[in-house]
Amino acid sequence: MRVLYFADIRFPLERANGIQTMETCFALAERGHTVHLVVKPDTQSPPRDPFEFYGLPGTSSLIIERANVPAGAGLAARVGYLSFVFGRAFGKARADIIMTRDLGVASALLRIPNGMRPRLVFESHGYAPDVAAALPDLVATARPASAAKLRRLAKKEASVWATADGYLTITRALAADLERRHGTRSRLGVIPDGVRLPARAPSPPPDEPVAAYAGHLYAWKGVDVLLQAIAQVPGIAGLIVGGHAAESDLARVKQLATDLGISDRVTFTGLVEPSRVMAHLARATMLVLPNPASAISTNFTSPLKLFEYMASGRAIVASDLPSIREVLQHGRDALLVEPGNPAAIAAALRTLAADKPLAERLARTALDGAASYTWARRAERLERLFTEVVAG
Repeated sequence: MRVLYFADIRFPLERANGIQTMETCFALAERGHTVHLVVKPDTQSPPRDPFEFYGLPGTSSLIIERANVPAGAGLAARVGYLSFVFGRAFGKARADIIMTRDLGVASALLRIPNGMRPRLVFESHGYAPDVAAALPDLVATARPASAAKLRRLAKKEASVWATADGYLTITRALAADLERRHGTRSRLGVIPDGVRLPARAPSPPPDEPVAAYAGHLYAWKGVDVLLQAIAQVPGIAGLIVGGHAAESDLARVKQLATDLGISDRVTFTGLVEPSRVMAHLARATMLVLPNPASAISTNFTSPLKLFEYMASGRAIVASDLPSIREVLQHGRDALLVEPGNPAAIAAALRTLAADKPLAERLARTALDGAASYTWARRAERLERLFTEVVAG
């Protein structure tokens, strides 16, 4: 099939959005589809090679086009990107499928009657009004959404749910939430995110216990809770992989480590390229997913780092949230703990540090389970949904 993927993001992007977009498109291309990914220009000069940035080999089946739009995230850039989208969607080389996770792009394209445009598949990562309402409590720089904006988002959500030719969510909990709001619909798939399995078996963990986290450092990700837990377990070192130097979160968690008196045993790597994350995780004995309970974490997230953790061959400690329980089971492939509770995380870290056979068993089971969550498996599931959509 010819797949046209629209992502209104600067590219390459180090955040999960960029990683998930690139890996999904690459996996579809690997299955023989021709994928045309339309993004915004890189903010660095000269522009970086996305394949190199994400550690993927180049392929002629994945064409990455940077839209000629103004830099930044303002109105001019948004309007310019949408104009570019319409030019590509209705150009001479008509796609079989348009795919996007951008609600605004989907809403705009779906105003064109079916039959006059390619079939469109929307990928939802959360109910937009809930996400917008929650963001100010989760991200310090986010501004509160007006009531009018929340109403506009709700209207777009309902319209896209009703008119998209295909629809997918990344968790069962999100699909159930949307069905409660809008009713049932056909051609609905639940397709989680994925991971690229390492070419070689994971190396043995180091002798001394190290608890690691990889990802962004926003307060709602729970890194503060993890640092508080590490402070309760003197024999364990910490490794925090991620954090953008231009954002305040890295400075905040470093200051917290200092205030807790653990800065001498916690290493902060700062931002690393996606292709290097697994090498950093190999330095740990335990990997922690400390998300507190929130509107986003509870039902919406399918964290990329969860699947990276599973593929790393290390024992996992994770928050006991519905979205996490869709993948992990307490005592089988992870230790699940009360969300937002440093003492609960600390107790789990002590257990794994003291019981190496348990840690090895959990890690081995999680590694076996990761095979069900590869990007290649995700592409297979997407292909089945695309086939159903094209068949009508």
